[in-house]
Amino acid sequence: MGGYAFAALAALAAGLMCWEWHGMVTRRFDASGRIAALCCAASCVLAVARPQWAVGLVAAGAAASAGLVAPALRRWAAAGAAYAGWPAVALVWLRSGAAGGRDVLFWLLLVVWATDIGAYACGRLIGGPLLAPAISPKKTWAGLLGGMAAAAGVGAAFAALSGRGVPAPLATGSALLAVVAQAGDFLESWVKRRWGVKDASSIIPGHGGVLDRVDGLLAAAAAVAMATFASGTDVLAWNW
Repeated sequence: MGGYAFAALAALAAGLMCWEWHGMVTRRFDASGRIAALCCAASCVLAVARPQWAVGLVAAGAAASAGLVAPALRRWAAAGAAYAGWPAVALVWLRSGAAGGRDVLFWLLLVVWATDIGAYACGRLIGGPLLAPAISPKKTWAGLLGGMAAAAGVGAAFAALSGRGVPAPLATGSALLAVVAQAGDFLESWVKRRWGVKDASSIIPGHGGVLDRVDGLLAAAAAVAMATFASGTDVLAWNW
């Protein structure tokens, strides 16, 4: 649907991610977490019409959240608001794009999903050397390459079937985005290990928390938004 309907969904997710982050870092959802969640959720709604203000609101929420915790946790509190808020704003901004925002969003989701599926399948079937055993003891180089291959296939198919983009360039861009998505997965795994938790929360039975499901999407959305802003062009229109 886009518009404020999509922004409301992003706002709900952003608020839940702030709740999960503070649950991991501070072990409670106090004023610091509530301010972060409120600012991140409001920024998603604001991003429909005023994305530049939304970015600033997330920054303000991060600063306010950091000011309400012990000095040792201030960087973590600020990072949590930024980690949840800015990618959520990026998703709303991309979806609200006048030229094909819906296509960009579906391409982004499909690439992230294909990355996860390809990485899991190749990692299980092929195995081999681990990528970063200290952070994630199950992710392999075969999984990384499998995720990139699956993402490239989805990118090429999306271009061919939707008529948006050129298959070869979009396949290349999708493969590179797969690396970004898997880096986002590693980042969240590192945070969980740092704070000694298995899952961000148990809000999704059998799957953990919202952060556990969208870690790759957060990194990918931020990367696509920055590339779109820097180029001034819809990424699906690129022809490298």
